[in-house]
Amino acid sequence: MSEDSAAAFQALERARAMAGRSGGKGKKKWIPPAEAGPGLGNPGSGAKPSRRDPQALGDLAAGLLEERGWEAHLKDADVVTRWAEAVGEAVAAHTVVEAFRDGELVIRASSTAWATQVNLLQVELRRRLAEVLGEDRVTKVVVLGPAGPSWKHGLRSVRGRGPRDTYG
Repeated sequence: MSEDSAAAFQALERARAMAGRSGGKGKKKWIPPAEAGPGLGNPGSGAKPSRRDPQALGDLAAGLLEERGWEAHLKDADVVTRWAEAVGEAVAAHTVVEAFRDGELVIRASSTAWATQVNLLQVELRRRLAEVLGEDRVTKVVVLGPAGPSWKHGLRSVRGRGPRDTYG
């Protein structure tokens, strides 16, 4: 039984006891007792630490991460946040992490020349990623070239030649 339900149960029992004492002849107004101390079923402050005491923010955040199972997502976010540290400023200026799932890292380069360069540096790139992020975090690296402009806007589009036939 949780603390809240135990306290509610005790309050109900006290109310029943008070109703039983009156014998049902006259109605007595129930007056709540003064602040009940920790020994009377109230989890209030006392000499010993309780769950109601102030907690450090870092401890609360760590507990929340563990409780919700967000630790893996946080480790995955390290790949993106520490990208420049792992690959260096020059490569980071011309590449962007597009996705990271199940150990597969997808990178988009700003030009085909940079995509070729990053493909040639994959062995060194994997070594640096393992050094910065830890072994077995990145198992596969996929390098994509620059994406062309998209003429599709919105959820639906019309089949056909598209915008080419609207320019005259």
